[in-house]
Amino acid sequence: MKTVYSCSLRFVVDQQVEDIEMPENLKLNTFLQEFHSDCPHPECGFGFYGFAFGQSPFPVPKMIQEALIKNVDKGAYAAVPGIPELRNAISKYNKHYFGIDVSPDRIYVGPGTKELIFNLLEILHGTVILPTPAWLGYLPQIRFLKKNYHMLSTRANGKIAPKDLKKLALRLQDRQKILILNNPHNPSGLLYTKSELEEITDVCRELNISVISDEIYAQTTYDFSKFVSMGKIYPEGTFVTNGLSKSHSAGGYRLGYVVFPQHAVDLKAQFKKILATEYTAVSTPIQHAAIPGFEISQEMDEYFDITRNIHKIMGEYTYNALTAISGVKATKPEATFYLLADFNAYAPELQQAKITSSQKLSESLIVHPYHTAIVGGDSLVLERTDFSARIAYVDYDGAKVYEKYKEQKPHTSSEKVEFVRNYAPKIVSGIQMIETFFEKLKNDTVDELMSVLMKENLKIPT
Repeated sequence: MKTVYSCSLRFVVDQQVEDIEMPENLKLNTFLQEFHSDCPHPECGFGFYGFAFGQSPFPVPKMIQEALIKNVDKGAYAAVPGIPELRNAISKYNKHYFGIDVSPDRIYVGPGTKELIFNLLEILHGTVILPTPAWLGYLPQIRFLKKNYHMLSTRANGKIAPKDLKKLALRLQDRQKILILNNPHNPSGLLYTKSELEEITDVCRELNISVISDEIYAQTTYDFSKFVSMGKIYPEGTFVTNGLSKSHSAGGYRLGYVVFPQHAVDLKAQFKKILATEYTAVSTPIQHAAIPGFEISQEMDEYFDITRNIHKIMGEYTYNALTAISGVKATKPEATFYLLADFNAYAPELQQAKITSSQKLSESLIVHPYHTAIVGGDSLVLERTDFSARIAYVDYDGAKVYEKYKEQKPHTSSEKVEFVRNYAPKIVSGIQMIETFFEKLKNDTVDELMSVLMKENLKIPT
């Protein structure tokens, strides 16, 4: 006799998980896959103009690749804070490039800065101060950990105003406050000056504010002499995070590090417990591979110089082309490979077309014939009705562009424009599509677009 079992179990998910939204880049990726698989138009076959995905397009430096191959046999667990050779290299790297004199025992290695920021938020008690707009990953982490938090708007000039920071901090009753500082800034591409950081530091010292300074884009600063680390300005109160993903084009390696403040001995012990509990240690072969990436060498200097110059060329073109569109404003990037575009001048026309939120704007730009992916303002911790968007200018063949730049570096403005047109045609065409969208919107010819949206019932998944 065969026994048939029926399952009546009901699995319940914790509420804080239910409350977390899928990251915008993953939502968009899912949506794009579904849309293009169902799109009846032949033009859908080419894909889309990718302004939404913040990933460096360049190859991983050769010395890192070679070191990974050489160390594939390293199968033993590493020490929780990281292997000594890597921590020593990171220590020298910070001294050389950022002027931070940090001993290796203040450095902890983790599987990317995203995880390390999460770990820091786990152990640090107090209310989080989150400047907006912000990278899309901070707020979900804060909410998942059920941390108290307050937004700090920076919309006036895109940077933290010390007087606003002080005003907010004075309202908070917590003995300790935690400021998340992202410098250089994602999504705006802006860079804090030394004097601006000093003014913020004055407030932090006065009101006992700890700082998590996310400096993952430091090496992408176009004029690198202008970058100043918060760890140098406020060493006693700053946790500096950095890693391989952006400057070394190695996001998939998942390796980052945090520099602890001076004299944080007890805190390091607590942090070590967290790391050991959650993931034991970062992949040992990956740690060995990262060492030459953090060593001071002519090869890495050349890599940083070429990649940041290419980012600058692409950023200047994107900024100029977008702001040439009537009514469109944008931040002028000084680092990273992003800028923040402001489409709010078209708010009346968007509202009339039933495009009532930044997410709906994102959805409208993705459909045929526009095929343009952006990250809308609501994902950047702006108001849902703020028609701003992060524009990532990395949709090109990074390996090819890298070699073409080495062969013949463009010098003049016209040479740089021609360089973009020749080797980053999707950036050029994508901006043209954005312009076409808003021209049609202005001329009340958006009906066709809206009918497509309603007919296909297209919606980015939540």
